[in-house]
Amino acid sequence: MAKTAPPQITPVAAFLLVMLAAVWGGSFFFAEVALAEVPPLTITLHRVFWAVPVLMAVIWWQGIKWPRSPRIWGAYLVMGALNNAIPFSLIFWGQTQIESGLASILNGTTAVFGAVVAGLLLKDEPLNARKILGALFGLAGVAAIMGVDALSGLDPRSLAQLAILGAALSYAFASVWGKVALAGIPPQMNALGMLMGSTVLMIPVALLHDGMPRFDLSIPVWGSLLAVAVFSTALAYLLYFQILVRAGAANLMLVTLLIPPFAIALGAGILGETLGREAWIGFGLIAIGLAITDGRLWARIGRARVSP
Repeated sequence: MAKTAPPQITPVAAFLLVMLAAVWGGSFFFAEVALAEVPPLTITLHRVFWAVPVLMAVIWWQGIKWPRSPRIWGAYLVMGALNNAIPFSLIFWGQTQIESGLASILNGTTAVFGAVVAGLLLKDEPLNARKILGALFGLAGVAAIMGVDALSGLDPRSLAQLAILGAALSYAFASVWGKVALAGIPPQMNALGMLMGSTVLMIPVALLHDGMPRFDLSIPVWGSLLAVAVFSTALAYLLYFQILVRAGAANLMLVTLLIPPFAIALGAGILGETLGREAWIGFGLIAIGLAITDGRLWARIGRARVSP
């Protein structure tokens, strides 16, 4: 029996990855603006709730049939928890304590987590020494960002960074779950079903914790909430499931390394945020870890050395 070739990043998939990084990088900025007036769990609810009608319009326009199987809708509920409800809430809470650029850098560990989780759970994306070495570099990057003091006492800032890492791990499991449980379903329907599932989960959670949402918000906050729903969620997940089909779960997680430049540029240019030296060292280590995990850069260097 012939072995299945590992998923690869085609030029089209690479273009979609850059687009996804841009719209997801903006989510950290939009959240930072919205947090001035809206609590984290309610921002998560706004983000998934307003994205649903946008995707319903896409499904109707493209004439895509809705799945009828209870198994698929159950899978959407799990996907909504792993890919939306849990990580969005953790990230938005984390941003109440740390800068949006730093949150995006820590979120970059998703790529390393994704390679390891996919390697452990997926036959066509096996775990190997290269991925383990890449994961170690990624962890070194996290350690550089958090510092040794984070281990001696968990202050709110340290807990916020751990929350972002928890979100990254949840994203990693989500990419594997999506590939296994939602294969063969149109990407547009997967995006809608997942966000419907996360909306069902977030309505009681947000209401119980934050109370009824306020609607007397400022124009910048409403603009940020709608932008994070339409662009960083509805559009983003149309791209997400396309990339998952084309490039695989581990390759999809490469997007989290492309996100920080967009998030840092917006945070610095508009919010005036700055990052310390430790954050940049950590980002460099995470980037090296991802390059090792991916392997293609080193393969090209090796081919260049042996070619005449």
